Parts: sequence; C-alpha cells; structure tokens
Amino acid sequence: MAKDLTTVVSSKTKTVEINRNNPTVVIGERINPTGRKKVLAALKEGNFDMVRQDARDQVAAGAHILDVNAGVPGADEPALLKQVMQTVMEVTDVPLCIDTADPEALAAALSVYEGKALVNSVNGEERSLEAVLPLVKEHGAAVIGLCMDDDGIPDSAEARLKVAGKIIERAGKLGIGPEDVVIDPLALTMGADSNAGRVALDTIEMVVREFGVNVTMGASNISFGMPDRKYINATFIAMAIHAGLTCPITNPLVPEVSIAILAADLAMGRDEFGMRWIQAYREREKAAGK
Repeated sequence: MAKDLTTVVSSKTKTVEINRNNPTVVIGERINPTGRKKVLAALKEGNFDMVRQDARDQVAAGAHILDVNAGVPGADEPALLKQVMQTVMEVTDVPLCIDTADPEALAAALSVYEGKALVNSVNGEERSLEAVLPLVKEHGAAVIGLCMDDDGIPDSAEARLKVAGKIIERAGKLGIGPEDVVIDPLALTMGADSNAGRVALDTIEMVVREFGVNVTMGASNISFGMPDRKYINATFIAMAIHAGLTCPITNPLVPEVSIAILAADLAMGRDEFGMRWIQAYREREKAAGK
C-alpha cells in the first residue's frame, strides 16, 4: 500500500495540510453561480455581497478551503474570477480552490493569488493536460485531477484508476509531485445509476492503495434528483472518508453533512478524546439557546 501523502495549500497567512491521518479538510462549495439563480443574478450585476456572505458563513461553519467559481454565461470570466477571488480574500484568510474550466481565467486568477492555490481542475483529456498542468507548475499550485478522459467518464473503478495514474504521471513529467495531485473519482448521481456510489467508493480505495494521494469529490452530486438529499449526502460522505476521502467539496452549512464528517473523523481516530466533537456539540447547543 502506498504511503499517505500530504498536500499543502495556503493563503498569504494560513496553511492547510491535507493528509489521511489528519481531520477531514472541508472545501466549501457555495461560491458558485451554477444552480444558484440569486448568485448568478448578483454576479451579472457586479454585486458581490452574496459572495462575501457565503465566504464568511462557510468559514464560520468549518470550511478550511473555499472553492471559488465565477462561471457566468457571457461574462468576461478571467476578469470576473479575479474580482470574486479578491472579494473573498478581503473577508477571509483561508486558502482558495480556483474552480474554472477556462485556462485564461485560471492563468488570470493564479496571477493575483498570494499563496499556494488548489486548482479545480485538470482531467485526463489531452487538451486539459496540456492547458492546465503547465499553469499549475508555473505558479507552484496543487491540482485536482478528475477521473475522466477523451473517452468520457469510465464506468468501472479500474478504468478510473487508470485515468488517475495517467494524470499523476503527466504531472510528474512536468515536475509536479504526486503530493500536489488530488484525485477526484467523480461521484455521479445514484438517481440515474444505482451503482454510482459503489464505483466512487471502490475508486477511492484503489487510488489510495495504489498512489497514496489525497482524494476529493463534489460529494453532493451523489444524491442529485433524489428526495431527502442531506441524509444521502451525510451517509455517503462518512463512508467515503472511511474509504480514503480527505477533502470533500461540500456545503458546510448543512448540519447533517458537517456532523457526519465530525463523526467519521471521531470513528477514524482523528479526534483525540473527542474534543472537536464535543466542541461542535456545545456550539450547536449554544446556537439553539440551550
């Protein structure tokens, strides 16, 4: 079994170390206009108040890193992404995960970021590898690698493992170490494929065993289209942490999910004397006026 690696990301003043022996690192997902009409409308108007509030709220709820996406149709994404990032950096000092499929926007965002960013993302497609990895290397960032390639998203865990290996190998050829590649096995909705969760969990286990790299995923994707999503998400994320997930991209404002992460860390022996669990319990009781 491969040695567990440590991925370091940082802002100008704060460093986060991601490792399977450490508590789970939560990457807050909410600064993203996709599927959020109010955020989309606000960004189109040049209003960043919701961005500021989302940043503050997520950090207060326990997010260690914030994912920042500015994918507004028709907008100048390089300029908008820089504005959104600068807005976030004005109200919090946690490290950022730069979320864009546009290489120009990525280059623009990396040029203004002070620290070691996490890039979301590269995948196994040739055009993605050639466009994204050189920018990651140039700016000394870490990068999320999606388990998909020119043939799409593989159906099996074995095929996704192969894509992960390709991304890690190509990154290595540019001098990007495996500790700076965080693999995303891709959680697809179980509403469309009842095996989607099983394949994602199997992929995590295989990636950890083979490479020892850190693992992320957009954990809430697994429940899309299903009722009572928060319970599915909470259960799945706890199972994924046991499988080897280290830094899920999720909504820390959903209590069921945040509590499931704390419980999983406690069960995995990553919460000495249960102090983080007890502190979170006391904070919930205080907020409820008890």
